[in-house]
Amino acid sequence: MKVLVVNAGSSSLKYQVMDMETEKVITKGLCERIGIDGRHTNKTDGKKFEEEVEMKNHTQALRVVMDCLLSDKVPAISSLKDIDAVGHRVLHGGEIFSDSAVITDEVLAQLEELIPLGPLHQPANIAGVKACAELLPGVPQVAVFDTTFHATMPDYAYRYALPNEAYKKWKIRKYGFHGTSHKFIAGELEKLEGKKGNFIVCHIGNGASLSAIKEGKCIDTTMGYTPLEGVMMGTRCGDIDASVVESLMQNSGMSVNEVVNYMNKKSGLLGISEVSGDMRDVEEFAYNKEDTSEKAENCRLALNMHAYRVKKYIGAYYAALGTVDAICFTAGVGENGAEYRESVLVGLEGMGIVLDKDKNNNFKRGEVNIISADDSKVKIYVIPTDEELMIAKDTERLTK
Repeated sequence: MKVLVVNAGSSSLKYQVMDMETEKVITKGLCERIGIDGRHTNKTDGKKFEEEVEMKNHTQALRVVMDCLLSDKVPAISSLKDIDAVGHRVLHGGEIFSDSAVITDEVLAQLEELIPLGPLHQPANIAGVKACAELLPGVPQVAVFDTTFHATMPDYAYRYALPNEAYKKWKIRKYGFHGTSHKFIAGELEKLEGKKGNFIVCHIGNGASLSAIKEGKCIDTTMGYTPLEGVMMGTRCGDIDASVVESLMQNSGMSVNEVVNYMNKKSGLLGISEVSGDMRDVEEFAYNKEDTSEKAENCRLALNMHAYRVKKYIGAYYAALGTVDAICFTAGVGENGAEYRESVLVGLEGMGIVLDKDKNNNFKRGEVNIISADDSKVKIYVIPTDEELMIAKDTERLTK
């Protein structure tokens, strides 16, 4: 079975074709600047192909993808009939979906009802679904939601302490995101530990979230009604006093929408470091001990703030779970930031979380690694996430 995985953003579209018998990627690519001018990149068998091509919308972008799949650049696909199903990453399932779903007219209508909960990403996800329906008629499609893994949270964890009408009328509650990544890592930890244990998953990239997993089910996660809540991120501020919104409006003259944009796109590592929202750029200045400039000090502060907030959530989730079998770091920073991981974990020895610094600094990238000390009561893993594989597996499960 071959599955096309589609991740449609507002002006981009990532894709992979996977052979589910081997779980290997046949080809993958990215369409960028959709609606602006258009750039397509494809990688197949280690060979990279790039082209500038007009893409006014997601349908045109997918036509570019289909043309590429049928070209001699992707020899493993001889016809579009080789694609047995399409799996879509969809931002929001709201309270309607507690699992991935085969897309029908009814499901598509429900996805459109949820646009107010994800006004930027949900329309793009829907556009990807409609484009595939047009270009691959009759091929089953599956929606895999960022939110459904967190649907098992108890009400006392997902409700906000607002009047009941806020939840009952407007569905204002914690939903959580990065669900496909958290679900994938939870499954990998179950295999490694040989049980549905108690785990804390730290998905640390430009966007960052943690989840507390008890016996295979998520009981809490850091992102909330939107991805803005939780730990500090590349450009997001994370947890903040809601009254700050009012203060920013009064002092700056910004509108509500402008303040939300300010907190989503101009804050976090970028706002504190004044260098970048990319951890690698910030670390370049922060870890240069000879640099005593204001820029370097800002970068050190940004990293310390980021690590401190992750550390606090680890402590909180340890308390929520009662006992913890393993902690896992994943995503770009989680997988590659040895010094960052150390800054998060140092000081947690009293909780039985003991890092082996040598293991942390020396391991093979792209593989499962244990970086905890031999006497650590809690195992510490670094595991590469694979959201596309998770989407493909759910698609296979629901369409095979």
